Amino acid sequence: MDLARVEGTIVSTAKNERLKSRKLLLVNLIEPDLKPSKNYLVAVDSVGAGTGEIVLVVKGSSARQSADLANVPTDASIVGIVDSIEHLGIVKFRKSDK
Repeated sequence: MDLARVEGTIVSTAKNERLKSRKLLLVNLIEPDLKPSKNYLVAVDSVGAGTGEIVLVVKGSSARQSADLANVPTDASIVGIVDSIEHLGIVKFRKSDK
C-alpha cells in the first residue's frame, strides 16, 4: 500500500467495458513527510477521492481485491482517503486542518 496525492483526473472515452463509469485519477506517490516522489500512477477510484486529497493506493493483484473492483482491469486502485499522518512522532498531516 502506498501514500499518494491526487493531482488530477483522467478522461478516457475509449476504454475497456469494465472501466466504464469508473473515475480514473492521476496520483503522485508521496513520502510520509508529504514530499512528492514524481512517480505518477493512474488509479481507479473506489472511495470518492478528489483532487488534492491524500489517498491510499494499492497496486498489482491487490488493486482488484475489493468486491466492486473484482472484475475491473486495473493495476492501481484508491482504497482509502487519509485523515492524518504521524511520522517519527510528529503529525505531518491532518485532513481537518485543511
